[in-house]
Formats: sequence, structure tokens, C-alpha cells
Amino acid sequence: HHPVVSFLVSFSQAEELVCRHRGDPENQQLFKDGDIILGGTFVFRSSWKVRQDTYMHRPLPLECIGLNFRDFQFALAMIFAIEEINNSTDLLPGISLGYKLYDTCDSIARSVRVALALANGNVVVSAPTEAPCTRPAQVQAIIGGTSSSLCMVIANVIGPFHIPLISPFASCACLSDKTKYPSFLRTISSDYYQSRALAQLVKHFGWTWVGAIRTNNDYGNNGMATFTETAQQLGICLEYSVSFFRTDSLDKIKKIIDIIKASTSKVIVAFLSPLDMDVLLYASAHHNMTGYQWVGSEAWIIDSQTAEKDTHHILDGAIGLSIPKAHISGMREFILDVKQLSSSSNELFTELWETLFNCKFKQSNSSAENQKECTGHEDPSEVQNIFTDMSLMPAFNSVYKGVYAVAHALHSMFGCHVTCNYNVQLDPFTILQHIKNIHFKTKEGDEVYFDENGDPAAKYGIINWQPTENGIVDFVTVGLYDASLPADKQQSQYPYILLKDVLSMQVPVSVCSKKCPPGTRKVLQKGKPVCCYDCIRCAEGEISNMTDSISCERCHPESWSNDRRDACVKKQAEFLSYEEIMGVLLTAAALFGTCMTAVVAAIFFTYRTTPIVRANNSELSFLLLFSLTLCFLCSLTFIGRPSEWSCMLRHTAFGITFVLCISCVLGKTIVVLMAFRATLPGSNVMKWFGPAQQRLSVVAFTLIQVVICILWLTISPPFPFKNFTQFKDKIILECALGSAVGFWAVLGYIGLLAILCFILAFLARKLPDNFNEAKLITFSMLIFCAVWMTFIPAYVSSPGKFSVAVEIFAILASSFGLLICNFIPKCYIILLKPEENTKKNMMGKGASKSF
Repeated sequence: HHPVVSFLVSFSQAEELVCRHRGDPENQQLFKDGDIILGGTFVFRSSWKVRQDTYMHRPLPLECIGLNFRDFQFALAMIFAIEEINNSTDLLPGISLGYKLYDTCDSIARSVRVALALANGNVVVSAPTEAPCTRPAQVQAIIGGTSSSLCMVIANVIGPFHIPLISPFASCACLSDKTKYPSFLRTISSDYYQSRALAQLVKHFGWTWVGAIRTNNDYGNNGMATFTETAQQLGICLEYSVSFFRTDSLDKIKKIIDIIKASTSKVIVAFLSPLDMDVLLYASAHHNMTGYQWVGSEAWIIDSQTAEKDTHHILDGAIGLSIPKAHISGMREFILDVKQLSSSSNELFTELWETLFNCKFKQSNSSAENQKECTGHEDPSEVQNIFTDMSLMPAFNSVYKGVYAVAHALHSMFGCHVTCNYNVQLDPFTILQHIKNIHFKTKEGDEVYFDENGDPAAKYGIINWQPTENGIVDFVTVGLYDASLPADKQQSQYPYILLKDVLSMQVPVSVCSKKCPPGTRKVLQKGKPVCCYDCIRCAEGEISNMTDSISCERCHPESWSNDRRDACVKKQAEFLSYEEIMGVLLTAAALFGTCMTAVVAAIFFTYRTTPIVRANNSELSFLLLFSLTLCFLCSLTFIGRPSEWSCMLRHTAFGITFVLCISCVLGKTIVVLMAFRATLPGSNVMKWFGPAQQRLSVVAFTLIQVVICILWLTISPPFPFKNFTQFKDKIILECALGSAVGFWAVLGYIGLLAILCFILAFLARKLPDNFNEAKLITFSMLIFCAVWMTFIPAYVSSPGKFSVAVEIFAILASSFGLLICNFIPKCYIILLKPEENTKKNMMGKGASKSF
């Protein structure tokens, strides 16, 4: 279904291919009136031969040999676009496009010769053809070449003729200079944007200490220069920046490897061509240079041949920029339909077919006995090689858009609608101006236009190398960079998980120095880049309130706002935390006391009908156990960062729970005294202090403390406070009392009840019962008073968080004293001496021991 294309080629020089456009098969004239000829310059044959040398492949320049599948695909993409245009009734109706393809052989000298031949309209034919060229045809536009250096040469040669040169591959930013290259345009983004995008990509991951390698040509040198400039603006430093070319000596390649291995950076930005990348990859594999994060330019990051050669998985996880994915319907089928070349009756089809299927035709002079014979009926779709690999479809799309740009410019020049004005005189300069002004969309929806520098809008896909289970690299698009977006949206966007899966679940770190925390300042290391520095603590009385601060300032918290004070806190804040050992131990003690109280309550509840529990009002015993539980738990409010609610809760809860506890003990003491008086003849004192009066006394004593706490919280409650004055090098986070009168009123009331209880218990200590509870109460209150008397000097002299720890210790110690002295002896009798747990034994009289 494709037209027969005649190729006229000199295989001795591989110089020129003249291709006939689609037309009437009976018309043997190659070019007829009204035809417009395009030129194409591609590297059909490689000018480098690779041989094995020592430990790596070293390319050496030889004669122009070897069929280049990739560039042959590019030429077919150009032919496909021309054929599609010629078959279209909407674009250039009645006008056909012809083309001439030249092989530059990746040679500067040959590129100059090609450029002059195209400009002069010469058709060099070194072999007879069935349809010989009858007249020279002036080329109106050139599609190519395949590298920036070759395009610079071609653009310089044809510049005076104003012949448009549209390159799908030359990305060097230098070609945007219209004073040097006025007729150059391209359908691939300029490396100016790629270099800036790479720098932003590196910055995105926090890599501020990187190495750089570039190809020593216009592509690599100009691209890396822009990257370096942008990196410096973003705060990225280059530990090293080296260049090489694939023909360099082995010693130079080895020196580069040594530089990389001696460096401390773990990220390598590689602005290389695929051939140079292959050389570096082989050398890296020989020296086992793994463990690096590679950031690549579009030239190699999506090259399947490079991925196939990475057998040591050196580039696993590589990330970089590529031409955005594209699809052109019908192009794949067109490229694979190479049988159309068989009618050209020249050696091109033979060489292509033999190389494609690794076979030899019988009539071939180079036929070898050990190779299979070509039948000519092999199916290209069943072969898996570079030619059938369509991974470079985005590059084919660049060729496709270049041809269509010329066609739309011509369409505008001829004023085409239903028909075109064929009388318009073609002028390369006029064509160039029309190409610069075109703006259209391809059939796939791609927008095509050029800016004032002849560049398209910069768009890149962000590619990540992700190896699969079978060892094949999967080029995964993990983001998009679009320079045409507004400035506030020009940033790469990632789903991080795609990158983390490759990098062992974490992004590698590549910095010269770690960030300096608040409270320190950066001091540059002498003779090193700005990314290398030491972190020096601020002097006494100075702070830095942000990360990576370059200076410290005097700390004046009394005149600062809360935000500025917070910055001072970040220097070193101190409070009793649950995470530290002291906090853990105190928490454990509080919880142990709570559990111990619960166990005692369970024992008393189980044996609640026994005389020892019923004696002296069991209700007060259970209420005392409940209040002791609250005492243990209220100590937990003193641990942790002070806040408004914790500051108000800790002191009021402490005051109320301890008054409730002392009230219960005081009630039990009064009951002991009243009970003794009730045994005297004629005494009925117990009717004045029965169970109802006992409950009322506890409520009354506790209610007084509740009123004191309410007044304290209402008038001037406690609040969190940052103490800047106690220590110069740290901040103490504590609870200010608010009203000192309220605080001392709470403590004073607790002390008053404790002293009263101690006096009454002391007076009742020698009462004649065998089990005199007044003795236990006396011991407990003696411990309680001793703990809180020693607490005051210890609290005042303890610095920082240790003062809070002293207060918690006092709460726990006094609570344990009340619990152990009042209940453990009773539990001992209940569990271990049940024979003594009788009413007779409890009421027995005996000589009391002196106390």
C-alpha cells in the first residue's frame, strides 16, 4: 500500500540518496513542474568502528561503514510525513513534495559537502537508475541533522542562502543565536530549558553536592554550562565537572573513573551522548562503580541500547528528562514495511535486509557459508532488534512535525484553500519567514510553533529507570516538566513512590555538609564551595531562629513577640518529658501505686464483712483508697510539656485530692477518739459523730479546698511560662503560679488538716484496743509531714525540670506512706493471719505498748 521509493546511492562513498515522490507510476520523470523538494541529512552509516582494547571498547575513527538503523528510521519518518501530506486533500492540494536524502556519516567534512550540494541544487548520481534525474531541483528546506555540531556546520554554510534548516535532534542552546544561525529552527526543545530543568530536578530531591560529566562537544559543553549556572543560583555545588569524548585515550577515561570514586557526592549528572555513555558505562562496570544516583539528559536516558548494555545494573534508578511520549498512527507500520525498497534495484535493500535478519542473499558477494540464506519473505514484525524497536517514537514525532511545519508554511505562501496559486515564486527567505510564523496542530493534537529564537515550547517527560524481574529496564514516566506553564507552576511533579521503589525505599542523600540546626550558624570551609561548611554554636546570649542560619543575634526575649521567643526556645528547651528516663521512672511509680491501691481495694471489698474491715467505718476506708488513687494519678499531670490546661489541672487536682485524702484520715481519727469516749459509763458521744456526720465532715473539709481552687483559677490561674533567666544556654518550660496567694492557700490548708490529724492521732495512740488504728494513722501522718517539710528546700534548690521531679516525688512518697501505713498491716492480717480477724480479738483489752 506504500509507494515504491527509488534510492540512488553510491555505496563506495554512501553520499546521497535521491528519492522519488509518490505520483503516477507511469510518469517516469523524477521531478515535474510544481514539485517542491526537501532535503534530509541523516547518519545512515556510522563513521566509527569499535574494537576491544584492554578493558573497554575504544572507538577509533575509520571509513564510513555500517548501516545505522536509528537514523534510517528517522529518514523513513520523514518519508512517511511527506507521503501523508501528498495524499492529503486539505494540505497543499495539487502540490507534491519530493525529497533528497544525504548521508552525513557523522562527519564534519561530509556535512559541509552535503550542505553545499543541497544549496546548489546538485544531484550527484554515481549509479544508473531507471528514472534518471533530468534536471537539477532546488531544495526549499532541509530536515536534519542528527547532532548539534553537524547542524552548526550546516547552518553556517546555508545561512547566506536563507534556506530553512529544521533539526529534530540538535538541542544545543547555542543554536538559538539568530545572529549566527538565522535560518535554523528545530522541533526539539533547547538544552537551555533541559539544563535548567535538570538543575530543578536535582534541587527537588535536596541534592546540593553533585558531580558532573559531559560530552566534550557543543552539545555537552553548552548544556553543562547552563546547568552549572542554574545550579549555582539554586544553591547546588559541583564537586567535580569533567568532560571526555569517545575517542579519548584509555588513561583519560580511567582518570575520570578515579575522580568519581574519590568523590564524596553520590549523584552524577551526565550530559552525554549515547555513544559516550556507552564508553563510560563499560569503564564503570570494569571498576565496579555502583551505588551512585545518575541524572541523565534526554540523549541517553531513554536509549534502549544503553539499557541493554548496562548488564551490571550501574544505571538502575537513573532519572532524567526525555522528549514527551508521542504516538503517530500509521508510522510504525510504514517503517516496518521495508519490502517497498526491494524494487529499487540497488544494494541498499540487500544490505538492510541482511542486517535486519542476520542472513545473506545467495547472490551477495559477502555471503558466508555459516550464515543462513535470506529468502526475501522474512517478516520484520517477528524480529526483535533496534530497527523494530519503536521506543524512539517521540524522536520520530520531531521529524514528523518538522516536515509538517514546512508544508504549512508552503500552504500559507501559496494561499491554498480548495486549490493553490501555482504561480507564486518560491523564495527560501520568504519560506523561512512563513515557517517562523506557523502555528498548527498535528493529527494527534500536538501544537507546533516556534518562538523568536526558532525554538518550540519546552516540554519534557521525567523518566525513571525501573528494572523488572526479568532484568529488562522499564522506562517509567514519573512526571512532566513544562516550561510553557506560568512561572509559579514550572516545577516537576512526582508520585514519589515510583522513585523510592528503585532507590531501596529512600532517596539517597548527597550533600557536602548537613543542615545547621537552630542555635548554630554556618561557617564556610576554607577553599571549598559554599555548600561545604561547619556548624558553630551561637555564642552565649545569642540565638539563631532558623535552619542554616549564617549569623546569630542577641537574645532579648523580654522585648520579643511569642514567635521570636519560640525561636529562642528551639535553641534548647527543657521540661520533664515522658520520653526521658526520669519521666519514665516517675510514670512507672505512679502507675504502680495506682495498681497497688486497686489491689488493696479489691482485698477490702472481698473481705468487707470481716471485723477488721468493718471496724472504724469501712466507708471511709474505701473513700480513702479512692482518694489515694487520684493522688497517684494527679502526679502524671506534672509530666510533659506545660500547657494552659495542664498547668491549671496539676495544682488544683493535687490540692483537692490530697484534702480529700486527709479528710478521710481525719474522720477515721475522730472516730477512734469518739469510740473510746463512748465506752466510758454514761457517755453517748457517738450519736454526735455517726456515719452521717462522718460523711458530712469529709464533704465539708473538701468543699473548702474546692472553693479556694475556684477562686484561684478565677482571679489569676497558673499558666505555662518560658523561663529565659534561670539558665543562659537553655529555656525552662514551667508553670507559673499566677496568684501566689492562691497557691499558698491551697498548700496551707492541706498542711493545716495534716497537722490537726497528726495531733489527734498522736493523742489516741495509747488507747487500749489490741488493734489500735490511731497508731497507724500517726505513722502515716508523720511520714506525710516529714516528706512535705523536706520538699520545700529541695524544690527551691532544684534547677529546671528537676524541681518538677521533686514535686512529683513528694506526691508519690506521701501517697505511698498513707497507703502502706494505713492498709498494709490490715491486709497482712486478712491474708496471712485470718485467725486474728475476729471481733473478740479486735475488742480485747491488753496492756498497750509505749510509743
